[in-house]
Amino acid sequence: MADSQAPIPTNPSWERVLLARHAKRPHTLDYIQHLITDFEELHGDRTFADDHSIVAGMGWLDERPVMIIGQQKGRDTKQRLFRNFGMPKPEGYRKAMRVMELAAKFSRPVITLLDTAGAYHGVDAEERGQGEAIARNLREMSRLGIPVIVVVIGEGGSGGALALGVGNRIYMLENSVYSVISPESCATIIYRDSSRAPLAAQALKMTAPDLLGLGLIDGIVKEPGEGAHTDPDGAAESLRETLRVALRELCALTPRQLIDDRYEKFRRMGSFFQESAAAVQERR
Repeated sequence: MADSQAPIPTNPSWERVLLARHAKRPHTLDYIQHLITDFEELHGDRTFADDHSIVAGMGWLDERPVMIIGQQKGRDTKQRLFRNFGMPKPEGYRKAMRVMELAAKFSRPVITLLDTAGAYHGVDAEERGQGEAIARNLREMSRLGIPVIVVVIGEGGSGGALALGVGNRIYMLENSVYSVISPESCATIIYRDSSRAPLAAQALKMTAPDLLGLGLIDGIVKEPGEGAHTDPDGAAESLRETLRVALRELCALTPRQLIDDRYEKFRRMGSFFQESAAAVQERR
């Protein structure tokens, strides 16, 4: 007979997924309000519309002028509908790229905050070129001659997050997640059972410690208490210190160095093989 007092196994990966989705977790506008002074929001993609799921604008981080761009999910039902649940359409990505190009023109660093379950996959988004908009952002972000700092503050879902994720420095809040697919979708595909999402979350290696160990991010931003939702101001201050250090390092580089740094960073991703010194010598 099974021991009724046996401990229930824990799944740290799934626990972090739930924290990343917590209803009271700070979103982009919360961090902007705390970190950025004299913030002026910029609207529209100059092509079709203004996508409210992406917030973008200029302001000051301490004494430094910056451009900041992030995905905004919304809190209640009305806000979530207005923000399209934080899932951008093509015009959102084009707005973000317009703001980044403006930042490059005036030599302002760019900070992006990732918090989306993924890009919107509706018919209207596909008709207006969702895939092309994401691909263009990936290409153009790699060419920016200004510092680009990426922070995953909640969910970093698939290409919807990666379209704002090509940076010189990539950080994750302690309880955020970053993955090519949601655990539920992965479980449905692999196990034919969405209820096995916790198992998929563990296999996806989507938490900040997992990705730091794989060399895919540059650091983890410590969260206060039981998570950022328990002390939003403390979480923002922790992020402020990380941004200060990164900006100080990156702003000392030339545009060419910044582009090369970003290129080398992404070229190293996924390369887990090294030649031994003996093999190199033998080839010579």
